[in-house]
Amino acid sequence: MCKGLCGKCKRKKALQDAGHDNVHLKEDSRWASYNNAGLCGKRKRKKALQGVGHDNGRLKEDSRWASYNYAGRIIFSLFTVNLIAILILLRGKCGLSACTALYLMAMAVGDLMVIITEVILRRFRYYYYPTCFLDLTPACTVINVLLRAAIDWSVWFTVMFSFDRFVAISCQKLKTKYCTKKTAAVVLATTAILLSLKNIPWYFRFKPRKIIDNVPWFCSNTKSYTTDPRWVWFTWFALVLTPLMPFAFILFLNALTVKHILVASRARKLLKVQRKGQENSDPEMVSRRKSMVLLFTISGSFILLWLLYVFYLLDVADSLLDGNAFDIFEQVAYMLRNLNCCTNTFIYLATQSVFRAQFKRILKYPVTQIIQLLN
Repeated sequence: MCKGLCGKCKRKKALQDAGHDNVHLKEDSRWASYNNAGLCGKRKRKKALQGVGHDNGRLKEDSRWASYNYAGRIIFSLFTVNLIAILILLRGKCGLSACTALYLMAMAVGDLMVIITEVILRRFRYYYYPTCFLDLTPACTVINVLLRAAIDWSVWFTVMFSFDRFVAISCQKLKTKYCTKKTAAVVLATTAILLSLKNIPWYFRFKPRKIIDNVPWFCSNTKSYTTDPRWVWFTWFALVLTPLMPFAFILFLNALTVKHILVASRARKLLKVQRKGQENSDPEMVSRRKSMVLLFTISGSFILLWLLYVFYLLDVADSLLDGNAFDIFEQVAYMLRNLNCCTNTFIYLATQSVFRAQFKRILKYPVTQIIQLLN
């Protein structure tokens, strides 16, 4: 045991005392400590610069707000892009089957929920409103529960989509019964309900950190959270459920899909007899190729962007990195995980020509309406 001497143990103890578990929300309690710890150094730097004739306060404040405004534009753009993707998929005129479009729309909704809860309500709002009504104990508790549910939706909807594409490509007999819009709706609704019920216990994990004028503020872990074996078991169950099991399922399903495609392609080439001068085209293989590109692009980006976060959860980098290097690794892992919720729409744009055309049409629609009004 490190007896509180190493940085990692200090961080874990501070996080537990501040009400943040060591699995999904490790970094959040450090916002306040970083800001408080930085006040002294900030005042010293400001005083030193003022002593040599520099007005550091206004310049630093302006640059800080400029970076926040830039980040705000990026977040607004990502929010808008995901919303447009949902509208396109909802209309169903994107060149995809009704079943596939429903899975992609569910993934887009899950990604949008992660952007709202994790990026906007938890991270970005600290820049503009360090303390507001969202810091009330009921509010921050609900936000934490919604965040966990949104992450589970985003991840497991990707798994459900991968399984649907595996059935469509590899199981021709099951395809007619499973790959339907009705079945997809039932699967997605059942998955969302079960994952939502699974995250209800997190609501009872918190207690108020402070009570000011009989109003509970902030969230802190209850004593039973770190001592009760049931909470320990539930925390590990949540870790295995998301993201370890989805990682294993997606890799396994993709391996089976690749194996089936290679075997089927070899068989079709052997059985197919072509005459001289006849075009060597196979509509079935073309359709499968399009499904493969969409499947492997989405699942591949999921695995790559979640990989560092999985290493972080499993403490792989703890023995390799220390100090600032570990902090950078931690922040990059969270950044890539959140970025996964913004990439699927761009994947649709890159791989689906009909979706790309619908996206351009929606972007041009306000401009064309304004031109018609002016004319």
